[in-house]
Amino acid sequence: MSFIWLMGGLKPDHKTIAGFRRRHQKALKEVLKQCVRLCIKLDLIAGNVLFVDGTKIRANAARGKTHDRARYEKMMAELDRKVDKLLEDCEREDQNEEGLGSSVEMDKELAKAEGLKKKIQQALASLKHSGKEKLNLTDPDCALMHSVQGSHASYNVQSVVDDQHGLIVHAEALSQTSDVNQLAEQIEQANQTLNKPCEVACADAGYADTVELNKIDKQEIKVVVPSQRQALHQEEKPFSKSHFRYDPDKDCYICPEGKELQYVGETHKNGKKDYRISEPGICQRCPHYGPCTTAKLGRKIVRLAQEEDKHRFEAQYEASKEIYDRRKTRAEHPFGHIKRNLKTDGFMLRGQDGVQAETCLLATCFDLRRVMTILGITALIEKLRALPAPALA
Repeated sequence: MSFIWLMGGLKPDHKTIAGFRRRHQKALKEVLKQCVRLCIKLDLIAGNVLFVDGTKIRANAARGKTHDRARYEKMMAELDRKVDKLLEDCEREDQNEEGLGSSVEMDKELAKAEGLKKKIQQALASLKHSGKEKLNLTDPDCALMHSVQGSHASYNVQSVVDDQHGLIVHAEALSQTSDVNQLAEQIEQANQTLNKPCEVACADAGYADTVELNKIDKQEIKVVVPSQRQALHQEEKPFSKSHFRYDPDKDCYICPEGKELQYVGETHKNGKKDYRISEPGICQRCPHYGPCTTAKLGRKIVRLAQEEDKHRFEAQYEASKEIYDRRKTRAEHPFGHIKRNLKTDGFMLRGQDGVQAETCLLATCFDLRRVMTILGITALIEKLRALPAPALA
């Protein structure tokens, strides 16, 4: 308001601001990194413990504009017929000296149909090269995602938050609907911004994929992520898998009654192994037949390719619950501010680049507001003045 007063009431139109944001998408992606590095210099980001979380934010596209290949091919056939008819009508009108107005209207309809035809051709090409089952005609980079508000064309926004003051270190808008394969990449991007590896990476059970967790663990970063069983607080049943002891020397499982379940093969993807009672009729003669299994071939145990790593990560989570307990107040706070206080019901720009620029802008706004709350305006100005000039660049 002070600047508007100094300019005698002159202020930029909303279209000017929107145009600036659209033209400078690449530069806006770097704004968040600059803000984070400034916060590091102000000792507001430690980068030791990082929390990762995701949320769905609607794209600037209608759900009904998402179609599969069959639907696009049907639309293309309909458009071809429409274009042929319009061309016939145009030729007929050309032979008639009257009807100039209707000819102009048909030209507009023809241009509109040709434009839509081009967009459908691009959508079909994208479906072929991307391997996606469906594609949105308005924003090809978004995807149908489910949230508490229902199913909408959306982006999966990931954020990495620092533990010290809950400031966003990295934010990214993705087309992938699931969080499962995102943890390692998000931590890697955050570490690059911090110019150092973090000590602890924490997330909820939506990120609990052993292969993904191993990528972080190999970097000597402590992983605090509960398994689905731990997150749901499921009680162990009397004859659940955990009551069967694995013997690595014999490569078999020992059931509670002392019988061996031998390896019978790999019938699953991802290297999962099957173990089953080798002697027929043992399970049927067992006093626990029924509660343990009702299968005619006897009890079967499926062992994961990274079974030992899975147990190790579960134990690591149990020993680090005090870190996980801080996750909600850190990782979920920024999304609450962005959605409620900044009134972000959906993105305004379309396409991956535009949405990413908007995401970085929203994350920067949160960080700036948070810094003002932590330090206060006067103290913040004093700290900024004390920094050397290159630090502000």
